[in-house]
Amino acid sequence: MAEFSLEDINKMHHLYRINLINSCSGYKSANLIGTKDPQDICNVAVFSSLTHLGSNPALLGFFLRPTTVTRNTYDNIRSTGKYTINHIHSDILEEAHHTSAKYDAQISEFDATSLEEEYKDNFFAPFVKGCPIQLAMSYVEEYAIKANNTILLIGKIEKLYVPDTLLEKDGFINLSKGKVATINGLDGYAVPQLKKRLEYQRPKPEFAIPND
Repeated sequence: MAEFSLEDINKMHHLYRINLINSCSGYKSANLIGTKDPQDICNVAVFSSLTHLGSNPALLGFFLRPTTVTRNTYDNIRSTGKYTINHIHSDILEEAHHTSAKYDAQISEFDATSLEEEYKDNFFAPFVKGCPIQLAMSYVEEYAIKANNTILLIGKIEKLYVPDTLLEKDGFINLSKGKVATINGLDGYAVPQLKKRLEYQRPKPEFAIPND
């Protein structure tokens, strides 16, 4: 088994280190975040850092790299307060991944790929057509991560779009039926299959602490 100390990691070639550390955390969400600037120029970019923060209120967060260079997604969200989250699926892996290319702010990734923008219920930001899960989001707040100068941006769910075929009776969204992808590291994509759902767990009776 390979072992890496902190000293080993610090001495690695930067590309090897990037691949190693980005993949060691496990599978990550694979999402396209859609935005539009005040001049109606659209942007869509792949993100793998989306995380659930709470259900009441319904909040999601994602991390952005340092804003020492232009970050179109961040700039558009801050200027308009609106964005969309769209789940990447098996049919659009290559086109979704290409949105990681650094295009000028005047170029829309919708024009540079075969991804199509669509609008729903007069929401300002564009959705990605055909994505099995689509969320309309509004900016809430952000936190600066001093350790590496990244930003945790938090938004609230304004509207959630889910096909009936993916929605179970108890509210569970079966992502595997929608062929929703995950990201391994920076450039590895997988399409997982649901194996089993397990019940809410309680301590076994034999380990329960008796009440006085």
